[in-house]
Amino acid sequence: MRYLLALGVFLSAYGAEAQAFTPTEIARWQQQAKQVSIVRDKWGVPHIYGKTDADAVFGLLYAQCEDDFARVEDNYITSIGRLAEVEGEAAIYDDLRARLFMDSTQAIAIYKKSPVWMKQLLDAFADGTNYYLHTHPTVQPKLLRRFQPWMPLMFSEGSIGGNISVVSVERLKAFYSQKKSSSWLRNDLEKLDREPVGSNGFAVAPTKSASGHALLLINPHTSFYFRPEVQVTSEAGLNAYGAVTWGQFFVYQGFNANCGWMHTSSNADSMDEYLETIEKKDGKFYYRYGPKQRPVQVATVSIPYKKDGKIVRKEFTTFRTHHGPVVGQQADNKWVTVRMMDTPLEALEQSYLRTKATDYASFKKVMALNGNASNNTVFADSKGTIAYWHGNFMPKRDPQFDWSQPVDGSNPKTEWQGLHKVEDLVQVMNPASGWIQNCNSTPFTVSGPSSPVKTKYPTYMAPDAENYRGINAVRVLGRKSVFTLDTLIAAAKDPYLAAFEELIPALAKDFQFVADGANPPQGEIVDAMKLLSTWDKRYSKASVAQTVATYWGEKIQRLARTRVAAGQPLDYLSLVAFTVTKTTPQEKVVALQETLDDLTRDFGTWKTPWGEVNRFQRLTGNSQETYDDQKPSLPVAFTSSAWGSLAAFGSKTYPGTKKRYGYVGNSFIAVVEFGPRIKARSVLAGGNNNQPSSPHFTDQAALYVEENFKDVLFYPEDVKKNAERTYSPGQ
Repeated sequence: MRYLLALGVFLSAYGAEAQAFTPTEIARWQQQAKQVSIVRDKWGVPHIYGKTDADAVFGLLYAQCEDDFARVEDNYITSIGRLAEVEGEAAIYDDLRARLFMDSTQAIAIYKKSPVWMKQLLDAFADGTNYYLHTHPTVQPKLLRRFQPWMPLMFSEGSIGGNISVVSVERLKAFYSQKKSSSWLRNDLEKLDREPVGSNGFAVAPTKSASGHALLLINPHTSFYFRPEVQVTSEAGLNAYGAVTWGQFFVYQGFNANCGWMHTSSNADSMDEYLETIEKKDGKFYYRYGPKQRPVQVATVSIPYKKDGKIVRKEFTTFRTHHGPVVGQQADNKWVTVRMMDTPLEALEQSYLRTKATDYASFKKVMALNGNASNNTVFADSKGTIAYWHGNFMPKRDPQFDWSQPVDGSNPKTEWQGLHKVEDLVQVMNPASGWIQNCNSTPFTVSGPSSPVKTKYPTYMAPDAENYRGINAVRVLGRKSVFTLDTLIAAAKDPYLAAFEELIPALAKDFQFVADGANPPQGEIVDAMKLLSTWDKRYSKASVAQTVATYWGEKIQRLARTRVAAGQPLDYLSLVAFTVTKTTPQEKVVALQETLDDLTRDFGTWKTPWGEVNRFQRLTGNSQETYDDQKPSLPVAFTSSAWGSLAAFGSKTYPGTKKRYGYVGNSFIAVVEFGPRIKARSVLAGGNNNQPSSPHFTDQAALYVEENFKDVLFYPEDVKKNAERTYSPGQ
């Protein structure tokens, strides 16, 4: 009966998308559109003005769909668990994961109970998107022909993937496909082999600002084109500028006239895995809790997927305990459940309301909703306050347990004991050092000597390790007494690559050891070693040493990763140390020779400047971009954040290419000064429109690759002077 009810709601929720828009709906949208003005400035950035917040949201979604409807749709196809209807059977378990933690039935119920103001915004989200589809009949959605107002409740935080992205699809598949013996899989090494994502946030206090006003750096590191640049304004007090995730109706990282906020991905422990002791009796599953047995909750989930041009279904019997859904099984046959934040309304409220904060006190009040489970926050306001919070949604736990590992679900002492208040979090406010930095690193170096003291907090609050970006950020912020917007930009793109402080001396030492042996290296490898030994470890387009060091570093770390023991945790600093000690002198030297051989094969000479191989290119605007060595591209000096590059540019080769092309890293970047009148500059990877035919497809690329910025047009008079087009939705 429960399955039939859920299926009925599913069909009710999704069946409407095939219905044509009604004349009543269209008339209502046309009337609301008259209350919205969209001004596209000379960079194509949309400045949306509405009478009410709902009007502004209506216009914001319409403008986003104009710039890239495909990404708007893709984000919701993923978040509502319908990816397999587009991508086929391979995506079934992605959809199952989404449905285990949130489904349309819950989202609809939450929508119906939402406060009036939020329901108005949710309605405006759907109406603005649907009005775009109505006025653009040639646009062919992959799947979603009607957007529903409950959908944002399944995509409420705006971060890169939200919490469920850390739940292993492979482990989930192994359990629910009955291949339980292989369901405990390691993913940490694979993650280290991927290009790191994250962000940098800097705040400078008035005491260290030449103008006497607080400064803020907003520097997310995401996949390129993940967030466009917008301004959204209403007569009801909304006036936010910054980066918005495609399909969401709040500025995720940005500022208003009074304050600014920068989110960096956090490792603050906001979720837990429980090991459940399972027993089967009379065909039913039970789990141990204290001295008693509790019945496992069982439900049927039906996942539609595309096969041979048709939609078919695969049914799963799913399980959960009071801790959460079962997502895998340990080698000892204990089932693994996951508990995480399950308050989508509060998350969405917090995400939106912080954009209307006026100062530190009002921003902190919004944080009391405890709706942010994946981010740290760097903050600055026009009153001169700078602040930092490490995480936000933070369960209280018994400190006797190691919460970095799965805990015993049968022990009641492992239950969460409510949530920590905002005051309990690791944080700083107006530190004596006069600055704040976070680069997805430990909060205990966030303000240099003014940082929080680690021993005052439970370990689970801040297990984050230091990284090379954090080391460099402390160095560049700590050495300067006064900052301007220009010098803050310079700090954000400081070219020093701290990881090579250890790797290059280790190579030089081992090279000398080999050179003192019976068969010393000869020829070009000796020249390459001399070049590396004298390199200043700073990136530049002209640097040959950077090319050799990067290719060698990647090669030797790939070898080292194969030797990491199961269960051995490694952050980026630890991986470098492990690489230094766990590869032999001969292996390091051989890897260097192989690097020279590879470069000579691909580029004709190993003496190839970094800018010749590290390129920015944008050809199609598709979510999965293609690259071509024979087509125009731009040289880029900055590099992977894994080496400590504050300005991040993750690049790699693609099928058919020898050059490497950027795909992740610096995306939207802004610096802001919070004086009586906002001063801000920004740059976006490529451009604000994802259509190759648009003049704003790559109009910011030349600025981006040179790490230069444009002036932000924040005030209406400045927007008007630089307006390219002014219109209402539907015109």
